[in-house]
Amino acid sequence: MSFNNTDIAAFKDVWVFCEQRQGKLMPTDFELISEGRKLADELGVKLCGLLLGDKVDGIAKELGGYGADKVIVCDSPLLKNYTTDAYAKVICDTIEDMKPEVMLFGATNIGRDLGPRCAARLHTGLCADCTHLDVDMPIYKNFLKASSTLPEEKIDGMKTAKVLGEDHDVSRDLKMTRPAFGGHLMATIICPRFRPAMATVRPGVMKKNAFDQKKADACEIVKPSVSLSASDIDTEVVEVVKAAKKLVDLIGADYIVSVGRGISKNVQGGIKLAEDLAAELGGVVGGSRAVIDSGWLSADHQVGQTGKTVHPKVYVALGISGAIQHKAGMQDSECIIAVNKNDTAPIFEIADYGICGDLFTVTPLLTDAVRAAKAAK
Repeated sequence: MSFNNTDIAAFKDVWVFCEQRQGKLMPTDFELISEGRKLADELGVKLCGLLLGDKVDGIAKELGGYGADKVIVCDSPLLKNYTTDAYAKVICDTIEDMKPEVMLFGATNIGRDLGPRCAARLHTGLCADCTHLDVDMPIYKNFLKASSTLPEEKIDGMKTAKVLGEDHDVSRDLKMTRPAFGGHLMATIICPRFRPAMATVRPGVMKKNAFDQKKADACEIVKPSVSLSASDIDTEVVEVVKAAKKLVDLIGADYIVSVGRGISKNVQGGIKLAEDLAAELGGVVGGSRAVIDSGWLSADHQVGQTGKTVHPKVYVALGISGAIQHKAGMQDSECIIAVNKNDTAPIFEIADYGICGDLFTVTPLLTDAVRAAKAAK
């Protein structure tokens, strides 16, 4: 049976590619399954995880605990280690056979390699590095009202989009929002003419649902036959070597102390103050885009639309003015403490506690206060 990607009515269900490495599911899988659950409910369809590997059916049910109705397990010894050729062929074959209307990948190294390859083979569109997804128009409009500068009357009037010169009802299209022009704009993209609509989603952006064992037990496991031979693969994984490079885990941190352009008069001194405070809190140091672009901290420290999106218990912003790109990456923190000399800095608009003062004076006082509170306990 031929695959017609323009026969929109033939496509159904939301799929999530669930990445595993050496038989272990990745944290991004649970975030995407949780987000996929929301989209599937808005569309009124099932949510399916797509898991590739060798003897990985034993880990599939865990995905059901975060919202998957079904997990499609493609099992083959040739899928044990990731190769673009093998994974792309199996995924495209499965999509052509079962026809999902939405296909999500994590914007990991593997997802960023695999997503575009699959989209090109299936002749459909892909929106890369998304930070927000919606289907339901009222929910999308509420998102725009809270996160954009568009006039409310223009948002309320949204119903259609021009596609090939004609009005197109967007009520069932996946609305994929991502940063554009270096994070200075947010763009929402739809794929009205082809299916599946495909997106890669930035890790750490979507909130993970609580695990439900009953849902895990009820999750259906499907194992389709896999057509894959060594001749389909142009590369061979000889050995897997893990690098020992230590990176900052911003996404998993409960406490983050970030520095901005305000440390410019004494860069190393400002970073040292942030490190001292982070050490007392048991957290890590982050930075704004200006700090990373200036080379003061490495890229793995960057918080913001073009860096990492974080949700710590406490986020301390030192000398960060609060540009919209930075706020989008940390505004969902449970508690935000901002220190800035400028009392009109935008960061104060979202801060739970704002301190107007020189970070070089205030930060040592904060560190001492945390140290004293710990000693008192």
